[in-house]
Amino acid sequence: MQLVDLFSDFDYLQQKHGDKRLSAIYGGGKTNNPDLCLVFMNPTGRNVSSEKKWKGIRAPWIGTKQVWNLLEKLNLINTNIVEEINSKKPSEWTAEFAQKVYENIASNSVYITNLSKATQIDARPLTNNIFREYFGLFRKEISLTNPKIIISFGNQVSSIILNKPISVSKYRKRYELLEIENKQYRVYPVFYPVGQGTPNIKFAKQDIKWILKNMEKVM
Repeated sequence: MQLVDLFSDFDYLQQKHGDKRLSAIYGGGKTNNPDLCLVFMNPTGRNVSSEKKWKGIRAPWIGTKQVWNLLEKLNLINTNIVEEINSKKPSEWTAEFAQKVYENIASNSVYITNLSKATQIDARPLTNNIFREYFGLFRKEISLTNPKIIISFGNQVSSIILNKPISVSKYRKRYELLEIENKQYRVYPVFYPVGQGTPNIKFAKQDIKWILKNMEKVM
């Protein structure tokens, strides 16, 4: 469910760019040819798996609710699991439950990651230069997982990945190609659905539904 060989590189960059009291958060889900790779910005201390004492899988959005609720509406995670998520306080997440969540994500052929794995104590913005330092490892991550479709959330993440200015409002239901090791991947820029992007969650939902519905056509 995770690309263990990349952990040491991400841990090194955590010490350089993240909060030293917290651990790096790695990608998680189906690591072998998933249908979807969902790419968010960077983790924060709200993710309980970033705590040094955490013994389980360290992966995006552990201990939070909003993204899981979005994925449930898109049929990318089991409804019963999301009901469990919504019933728990962050401190009530266990390593076993986090494993269960990501096993279900993997079974739905989804891989979830952040462009930067540098965990910050809060949602402070990262500079483009920090995101670019992670881009080489991100390319390895994509090459290893080999997803059918990449969904990049937000202007900043999409612009770094595609190496050009991207406004997601102008890219609805459109893609750009990302070439890695002579293979081209379709990248769909989508509105960021959480934090300051929460008002745009309905647009993210609409666009991802369209992508899923038309996936066979765009392969």
